Amino acid sequence: MRSEELGETLLPKRLALPIFASDPLSSVAYATEEILLVLTVGGTAFLYLTPWIAAGVVLLMAVVVTSYRQVVHAYPSGGGSYEVVTTNLGPNAGLVVAASLLVDYVMTVAVSVASGVDNIISAFPSIADARVPMAVGFVVLLSAVNLRGVREAGRAFAAPTYLFIAGIVLMIVTGFVKMLFGHTPVAASAQYPIIPVGHKDTLAGLGLLMLGLRAFASGCTALTGVESISNGVPAFRRPKSRNAATTMSAMGITAVVMFVGITALALVAKVHKTDDTCRLMNYPGDCHTATQPTVIAQLASSVFGGDHSILFYFIQAVTALVLILAANTAFNGFPLLSSILAQHRYLPRQLHTRGDRLAFSNGIIALALVNVALLVAYKADVTNLIHLYILGVFTSFTLSQIGMVKHWNRLLATEADARVRGSAKRSRIINGFGAGFTALVLVIVMITKFTEGAWLAVVAAVLLFGMMRGIHKHYDAVSEELAIEDLRAESVRPSKVHAIVLVSTLHKPTLRALGYAQAFRPDMLEAVTVAVEKDSTEDLRQKWAEYEIQVPLKVLDSPYREITKPVVGYVRSIRRGSPREAVAVFIPEYVVGHWWEHLLHNQSALWLKSRLLFTPGVMVISVPWQLSSSSRADRPARRAPGSVRRGEPSQNLDTLPARQPDKV
Repeated sequence: MRSEELGETLLPKRLALPIFASDPLSSVAYATEEILLVLTVGGTAFLYLTPWIAAGVVLLMAVVVTSYRQVVHAYPSGGGSYEVVTTNLGPNAGLVVAASLLVDYVMTVAVSVASGVDNIISAFPSIADARVPMAVGFVVLLSAVNLRGVREAGRAFAAPTYLFIAGIVLMIVTGFVKMLFGHTPVAASAQYPIIPVGHKDTLAGLGLLMLGLRAFASGCTALTGVESISNGVPAFRRPKSRNAATTMSAMGITAVVMFVGITALALVAKVHKTDDTCRLMNYPGDCHTATQPTVIAQLASSVFGGDHSILFYFIQAVTALVLILAANTAFNGFPLLSSILAQHRYLPRQLHTRGDRLAFSNGIIALALVNVALLVAYKADVTNLIHLYILGVFTSFTLSQIGMVKHWNRLLATEADARVRGSAKRSRIINGFGAGFTALVLVIVMITKFTEGAWLAVVAAVLLFGMMRGIHKHYDAVSEELAIEDLRAESVRPSKVHAIVLVSTLHKPTLRALGYAQAFRPDMLEAVTVAVEKDSTEDLRQKWAEYEIQVPLKVLDSPYREITKPVVGYVRSIRRGSPREAVAVFIPEYVVGHWWEHLLHNQSALWLKSRLLFTPGVMVISVPWQLSSSSRADRPARRAPGSVRRGEPSQNLDTLPARQPDKV
């Protein structure tokens, strides 16, 4: 796609929702499960805390969504939390948010894909051993789809997301309708009491508080990806801010309805879920190898009449699919944020470049490679990966809300219009409450999850922060070094050009290099060879004289059979003798068609170039000679209008005069 076609990739709200909101919508599939996994540490005695914890998560969701609606309107350029914090709290605070979000995006892909694979295994337990290959395969597939472009990804992912929403709502409504008619759904795990870890009576006071806080922190996974819409405002159709805010509200309402429904239905059906299947009393089969079904699988089985019904497989299929596709939120957010950071010179500039389908291809590929390594290292285990999750997102939540409070304070200091001031004051209250609430959650998450693996996410964010500072410092130093201070002084021409053609033997590539060097019309031209073997050097002298080549041949002595050191030393001696004289070194090189041929040719040339390029005032010019194998590797590029394929006739080409080869 041409650069001018970027406007055609802009998204309507119906496609933006599955692209940017698939993560928070799909996280309701495992948010309830994470709450239950924590509370069942004391058996079933503490499941009464579930409604209160769910209420806290819902309140937090409402606060965060409302707060980010303010961000979307105030900062529509697409920087999201990073732009808000950088503008209002400074670049270092902005980098903290950026590092936290990048880590969170990586974890979003890993957790979503691993959770999706879990749901597939819940439907087909026999494929449990293929967990890691399946997870890696899904990451590769997601990368391939996203490399096709944002709009194409939206079309591919829209149907599964909407089918998931419809399936979950159908399951919730069916379950409660059955309950109203006296057929309350009962999960299969309800008949298996849970063995507590320790004695439940020992959990009281502070211990009970910590258990509740830890369950709340785990349930907050439902909020992951909420900020992605604020990062992707430029991808919306006009009016961008209003469409993004509307999409965010739709996402928040839908996520809350599904989360509340699943949690309530799980309590009604008495779902029992533990981190260790052997803690389920009277569990049939070998608990050491058996995989316990997910909460969604247990609910679908109890509501739709067993784990062999069509609707059960439908729920499992759309849940697994949307959990895997939830990673698409990160495949949009990570490359976009990386592009902004690269534009601000905090990441390599290659991440700012769009690919041929107008997607940020380098960012997509980088995210995929990191996640493949992470899934392999953690064996695609959701329980282990989840502890690295959500820490980064609440860091960005908190700092962005603090930044928005400062934004409104600055606006109120200069704004005189009473209507605008009233709106700003209301927004400041919303963002202030959001900052306090999310800061409290951040502390809770840090305390309850740090020792369980969240410290690794902190370390990764700190290292990323340091790396981005280092990259920025490097780019600044290079810009300062290359800045023009005195135009006349910087544009002084060299007094002479001394051309050197490096020669190993006399053949066609050597003659071409000599011809090209002559075409440059240097002030001095000579051929240089290194006397590594006496017989070969003498043979070269004889052929040079026999063919009457009018370029003088200089032989450099090399008693230790080195090639690079004598050549570099000779070139530098010319520079020392005439500092204002430029040296142009012509190196004949083979162009090959197979990767293994690179190992057989050009090694001396590559090493020479790498050394000569460090010498000021020296130009290194490669003169290619295409071997026959290179023609097989050559493929014509995409045809532009009016272009001609090789071998096709063209009147324009036929009318060109034939060019006679230059004589050496």
